[in-house]
Amino acid sequence: MEYVYAAMLLHKAGQKVDEAGVKKVLEAAGVKVDDARAKALVAALEGVNIDEAIEKAAVAQVAAAPAAAPSGDGKAEAKVDEKKKAAEEKKSEESAAAGLGALFG
Repeated sequence: MEYVYAAMLLHKAGQKVDEAGVKKVLEAAGVKVDDARAKALVAALEGVNIDEAIEKAAVAQVAAAPAAAPSGDGKAEAKVDEKKKAAEEKKSEESAAAGLGALFG
């Protein structure tokens, strides 16, 4: 992931995204650089409009986000979630205990 971040940083700074640049950014961040990964990243980005790709990703993320129903302060939902978690944990503990009981007859 750090390789992609390096490429995005170079692009945002107006620099050419090439192997040397990616390596410099990663080395400056204290990352041990794998030359093959840097080369593969640059090859994969060849001919890609990074600004367009970022925009498409942002639009897709917004479209995929579920619309939140307006609610009060959310405390009721949190309490329901806590009760569900507690019930699931209790069931898990009970099934574990039953499994152990079977071991001892």
